[in-house]
Amino acid sequence: MPSPYRAIFAAPGTKGFSAAGLVGRLPISMVGVGILTMISEITGRYALASALTGTLALAAAFIGPQVSRLVDQYGQRRILRPATLVSVASVAGLLVAAANGWPDWTLFVFAGIAGCVPSVGSMVRARWTVIYRDSARELHTAYSFESVVDEVCFIFGPIIAIGLSTTWFPEAGPLIAAVCLLVGVWLLTAQRATEPAPHPRGEHTDRTTALRSPGLQVLTATFVATGAIFGSIDVATLAFAEERGQKSSASLILAVWALGSCIAGIVFGLLHLKGRTERRWVLGVCAMAVSMIPLLLAGNLPFLAVALFVSGLAIAPTMITTMALIEAHVPRAKLTEGMTWISTGLAVGVAIGSSVTGLVIDAAGAQRGYVVSISAGTAAAAVAFAGYRRLTRPAQGEEPASDGDGDSREERRGDRVA
Repeated sequence: MPSPYRAIFAAPGTKGFSAAGLVGRLPISMVGVGILTMISEITGRYALASALTGTLALAAAFIGPQVSRLVDQYGQRRILRPATLVSVASVAGLLVAAANGWPDWTLFVFAGIAGCVPSVGSMVRARWTVIYRDSARELHTAYSFESVVDEVCFIFGPIIAIGLSTTWFPEAGPLIAAVCLLVGVWLLTAQRATEPAPHPRGEHTDRTTALRSPGLQVLTATFVATGAIFGSIDVATLAFAEERGQKSSASLILAVWALGSCIAGIVFGLLHLKGRTERRWVLGVCAMAVSMIPLLLAGNLPFLAVALFVSGLAIAPTMITTMALIEAHVPRAKLTEGMTWISTGLAVGVAIGSSVTGLVIDAAGAQRGYVVSISAGTAAAAVAFAGYRRLTRPAQGEEPASDGDGDSREERRGDRVA
């Protein structure tokens, strides 16, 4: 492991909560594609499958920030464990309903309740922020490492979920995902020493949502479109592979996509870039948008894999930069909620992208599903450009965790004194 990554694990407890976060985050990439595969295997209805994954994502988008607000107020252990139990029980109900051919509406009810799944990635990043809040270089490396962990999950998660559901039994993918979520959250919340201190809201405490920040509004809106990219690519790739008689290979192709992002995240974490974070972020969003174009030209699976690998190179750097901007625009007492709003934006986008793509595929074929990806990329770039000025304005209210330009306050004060 390169020395900057080794250095961040010198702090006590970091290895433990990061490992638990890996297990708890694996379901992020497994549940959606697992449900998609399960329903398509049982019923052959992509529209139903994508609508269910969309329902789950929308429910998570609505409930997730509320769970995170409670976490900021009461602590991770007190909130995450009951929320996880409800989510896992609902996933179990969904599997039973699908396996026994229950009416469609029961599937949507269980999918909606399962949306209280906690944002494990936000919880882990909040712990890193507490440890390295005054050391911008280490925090940048920590965020980069977590983005790499995200991509590792997206490399292996779809392979595991699709592989289990296509070779074992249709419900196997979502089932194993639920088990991973339960184990990961329990291990994470057992580690109390690194848990961020709660911020109880008293009479004189600001009770408003973190989403009132104009900068966070821009980031969240952009990631709605970004989530539509992700949701559309998942559905379109699975259908594209099935049309060519190689449905199980979809997991490998999606893993190649995540591999591109993983490699880019590792390299990006070794850099200490100067200049405005906002500009790097806009460039990253634009790069994601442009990289969608080759997908519509893919005529076979190898070409599609190469195109997805290239498009993946822009994902992790953009996500890392986004986390730095959240710190600049969200008060420390609302940091977990702020990070979760990005996940919420992605979840809403995934719901929209997967649902629309399922309808497009049923009507016009798998490859046309990538038109949704291109459209979503264009929308993300448009929102990023339109909201650039908001991102460059100082955050209002309570002091944010950083100023978003890559240096800590202590480093800037030192520069002025020098």
